[in-house]
Amino acid sequence: MRPRISRIATAVVGAALAAALAVGCGGGGSSSSTSAAAQGAATTSTAVASTGGGAATVAVADNPKVGSILVDAQGRTLYLFEKDESTESYCNGNCAKVWPPYTTKGAPKAGNGATASKLGTLKRDDGSTQVTYNGSPLYLYVSDKKAGDAKGNELDQFGAEWYAMQPNGAKAESHGGSGENSGGSSSGGGSGGGGYSY
Repeated sequence: MRPRISRIATAVVGAALAAALAVGCGGGGSSSSTSAAAQGAATTSTAVASTGGGAATVAVADNPKVGSILVDAQGRTLYLFEKDESTESYCNGNCAKVWPPYTTKGAPKAGNGATASKLGTLKRDDGSTQVTYNGSPLYLYVSDKKAGDAKGNELDQFGAEWYAMQPNGAKAESHGGSGENSGGSSSGGGSGGGGYSY
């Protein structure tokens, strides 16, 4: 009798543990989803700044809203952050999710219209290598979805203003704009392709 009771007790305890585990896994569903969503957003931000594992390219393209500006190899607008210094980026954490640093593996390359001597790099806090141009660290903007978009131009976020950069290293201001747009919505619809070439 005793061995049989022992087997039954073991089976009951095993079933109870299985049920508890199932409830535990199910109960964590919303936090797991939230975590997955957050990880997805972070992955997307990182992907935006990816250079495909090789050397980053900085080129020049004509944008209908802001004129000749720096772009990456896919024609996406590159920005400077007025808070930065030539040897240090002040955009980290949440800032870097909205404004992914333009990073490189190896020395960056000058594409069509860009000046090779103005290219440089700096080491970020996370150990990655960020591309600089004329001493300014370069970034992308998550709301720019395609070549020709410059929705981040003249935005005031994370403590300073953001600008697309001209080939000479100066900040680009929207045609006809005051250069003081802090609302974040009027400085670039990016509906045109902008005639990008490399």
